[in-house]
Amino acid sequence: MADALQTYSYARSSTLDRGALGLSTSGGMTPQGLTAHPHFFSGVLTRPSVAAAGLLAVADVARARYYDARPTGIVRDPVVTCNGDRLRVESFSACCGVYARLDLLGPALDGDVVQRGTTNVDVNDPLRRALVRVGGDDPLHLAVGQDEVVATTLDGAVVEKKVPLPERWVRGFAEVQVIASAFDPRAELSAPDAVRFLRSLPARGVLWAVPAGRTLRLSARPAPGAVCLAGPGRLATLLGLLRFATSLRVYGPAVPEHGLPVSSAWELELPGMRYTLTLSPEAKRGFSGEGAVLEDLSTDHAQDDAELIGALLAFEPTIDADLLASQSGLGRSRVRAAITQLGTAGRVGYDVAEAAHFHRELPYDAGRVLAMNPRLRSAHQLAPTVVFTAPGVAEVNGRRVRLTPSGATCTCPWWVDHRGSRGPCKHVLAAQMAEVRA
Repeated sequence: MADALQTYSYARSSTLDRGALGLSTSGGMTPQGLTAHPHFFSGVLTRPSVAAAGLLAVADVARARYYDARPTGIVRDPVVTCNGDRLRVESFSACCGVYARLDLLGPALDGDVVQRGTTNVDVNDPLRRALVRVGGDDPLHLAVGQDEVVATTLDGAVVEKKVPLPERWVRGFAEVQVIASAFDPRAELSAPDAVRFLRSLPARGVLWAVPAGRTLRLSARPAPGAVCLAGPGRLATLLGLLRFATSLRVYGPAVPEHGLPVSSAWELELPGMRYTLTLSPEAKRGFSGEGAVLEDLSTDHAQDDAELIGALLAFEPTIDADLLASQSGLGRSRVRAAITQLGTAGRVGYDVAEAAHFHRELPYDAGRVLAMNPRLRSAHQLAPTVVFTAPGVAEVNGRRVRLTPSGATCTCPWWVDHRGSRGPCKHVLAAQMAEVRA
C-alpha cells in the first residue's frame, strides 16, 4: 500500500514573538467533530525554559532517523492533544523506532482550556531557533490555535505542508501503546544519578540496565529486574533536559525467558511536566513490525466493541477500563481488545507514569490502519483452511500450531526466529480465529 499524502494546512506559521508562543494548528478532531483549525488553550507557561526545551526535544525526535543517520528530508509535525487538565505533545522518529511525548501538566499551565481534542501543530525552523533562545523564569504566553479567523487569500494566508505519511509511522502509534501497557516501573534515579548514568552511556549496542543501589549498571546480559537499552544513543534528547530534571524513571516488561531484546521507556520528571522516550527492541527495528496488536485485532467482535467504547470516550486524560466495562456491559477482556482496536486507529495512547490509557484522535485517516497489518490479512485468508487434529493442535498451511493457556507455538520460520517476541505469526492467528468460530 502506497504512503498517503498528508496535508497540514495552517492559518499561519507558528511564532514566538515578544513573550508570546503561538502554536498554529492544522485540521484536528474535537468533541464537536473535525475542525479545520481548532483552538485548545490560551494562557501562560509557568516554566517557559523547560517547556521550550521539551518542545524542541519532541521536534528533534520527529526529525531523527536513528538507525540510518542520513537526513530525512521530510519533517512531520508533532501531534498535540488537549485532555482538559494537560497538553500532550507526541512524535515518532522517521525510522519509527523512538516514540517521544511531552506532557505539560496542570502546574505548568495557567490559563483557559477552550476545547479538548487532537491536532498537528506547526514547528518550523524560525520557531525552533526562537525556542532555543528562551530562558529565565518570565511567564511565556501560550496559544494552541488562534481564537480569530484568518481569511484565506490569494497571496497565501494559509500555510500548507504536504508530506508522505508512511504506513510504518502510523502503525507505530498503534503498536507502542500496546507494548507500553505491559511495562512496570523498574528503577528511579535522582537527578544527579540520572546525569551520571545518561552521560556515561555508549552510543550503540544492545545492553541491559540492572538496578544497582541508587543507580543502574550496564550488562551485556539480562538479569531479574533489568531493563533493555537497545541503541543507547537514541536517548540523546534526554540530555538537553537534564538541567531541569528532578528524577529519571525507567519502565519495561518482565525479563523474557527467551532473553531477546525488548522495548523500554525512559521518563524524565520535570517541573510540572514529564518527557518520555519509548525505544523499540533494537535500533534497526521500528515499532511498526512488532505485532503486539494482532491478537486483539483478530477477534470477530473487536470492531463492533471498539465503536461502542469509542462513543463513550471524551478526551479523558486517563481512561477508566472498569468504568467503560460498566457503561458498555462488556467484560474487561473485551474492553481491553476494544481499546487496542481504538489504538490501532490512532484514538488511544498509553501513559506509563499513570499506568493508564488516554484518549486522543490522531489527525489522519484511521480507516487505512486496519489494512496495514499483512499478518492479519494473511490470517483471515488462512482461517477457513485450518484443520484441528487434536484439542489445541492445528494444521495450518502445512505448519503445526499448538494453542495452550500459557501461549501458542508454531513450526513456521517466523516463529522459530522470533519465538513470539514480535507477536503471533499468521498461522497462530488463523488457528485462534478458527478456534473461536468453531
